[in-house]
Amino acid sequence: MIFEGFEVGPMAANCYIIGCEKTAVGAVVDPGAEGGRILKQLERLKLKCKHIILTHGHVDHISALKEVREATGAEVMIHKDDAGMLTSPAQNLSLFMGSMLKFKEADRLLEDGEKIKVGNVTLEVIHTPGHTPGGICLKVGNDLISGDTLFAGSVGRSDFPGGDHNVLINSIKTKLLAFPDETKVYPGHGPASTIGQEKKINPFL
Repeated sequence: MIFEGFEVGPMAANCYIIGCEKTAVGAVVDPGAEGGRILKQLERLKLKCKHIILTHGHVDHISALKEVREATGAEVMIHKDDAGMLTSPAQNLSLFMGSMLKFKEADRLLEDGEKIKVGNVTLEVIHTPGHTPGGICLKVGNDLISGDTLFAGSVGRSDFPGGDHNVLINSIKTKLLAFPDETKVYPGHGPASTIGQEKKINPFL
């Protein structure tokens, strides 16, 4: 499996590329900005991007969606409870940043427990509402992409429309902390961590 992460955009959101070495099929998770750079990374890795997966619908995770989608023809996926954020600048928060982002609807609406096949690599959708109603994490092998649900030493904000701190903490405690301590956590912002480390040092948990 190919797995790479890198920061994009002024809010330093983490974009991840997942690929199947055998089939050269790839997926982009959270194309938050710098679409040209994301496309160059795909080219460098010799991957054909067939899937764009959004952990949630906020502006800093979707700004390069149109560019990457049009360049690759990839299928766009988001949880059904965040689907409206793609077509509403108010819901995706771009309205408040002066960019008024509005996209086509997603091609596929995700639900908890759903499997996504990236070539021979299987990703599992874990619905973790709280930061947004349709926030998800992705189980990738034995690791997790946690979006803006869980960070190294912190958790996602819940003061945006649709956010709920109690729901967020419940999502983390019941769904993420159930994974083994050695599980690596790759968040939507900042450095990676592990489930064991977050159990020990995260003040919100």
